[in-house]
Amino acid sequence: MNDLYEKMAQELITGNEVEVKKLTQEALDKGANPKEVLDSGLLAGMEVVGKRFKAGDMFIPEVLLCARTMHAAMDILKPLLSDADAAGAGTVVIGTVEGDLHDIGKNLVAMMLQGAGFKVIDLGVNIKPQGFVDAVKEHKPDILGMSALLTTTMPKMEETITALKEAGIRDQVKIMAGGAPVTQDFIEKIGADTYGANAASASEGAKALVA
Repeated sequence: MNDLYEKMAQELITGNEVEVKKLTQEALDKGANPKEVLDSGLLAGMEVVGKRFKAGDMFIPEVLLCARTMHAAMDILKPLLSDADAAGAGTVVIGTVEGDLHDIGKNLVAMMLQGAGFKVIDLGVNIKPQGFVDAVKEHKPDILGMSALLTTTMPKMEETITALKEAGIRDQVKIMAGGAPVTQDFIEKIGADTYGANAASASEGAKALVA
């Protein structure tokens, strides 16, 4: 079975959706555990994608293709996985802050997090502080991710953290923030837990937060 998983990972790295779906089904037909297929085949491939992206050996269009390939295979696995298995690494609620409609970076981070084994709840763009608070209360995620591309919307990150404190739930969730104008200094100033400089480092930072 290891050879099959290795082939699955390799085909995922090349973005071969048809072959990855076929191999996923083949593994299941041979009696493989769905969680094992996810971990040893799909996530193993996406881990390589993440490393190559961070090293500059892969680019956004290729990463998106790999992520789409993984999603296609996950459609086969999802009905067979328990909720706990499907969110093996943990749950992340993510969104772009109020006043900001940019979502390309956020979407890429969400895909990389899914590729790292997280269950991702994407709230979208222009999310008010209270919207983040409500989502944390509802989904009880391990991590809350906030994105901002405009310097004018960055203060909304601090407002959101304040709103979480006022709701008494700040200590229940780790906070990751990122976006082009965001810096490590800013993260420390507003009291977030980690800084996602780009999609690959955001994924690594998220894994570190739940380790």
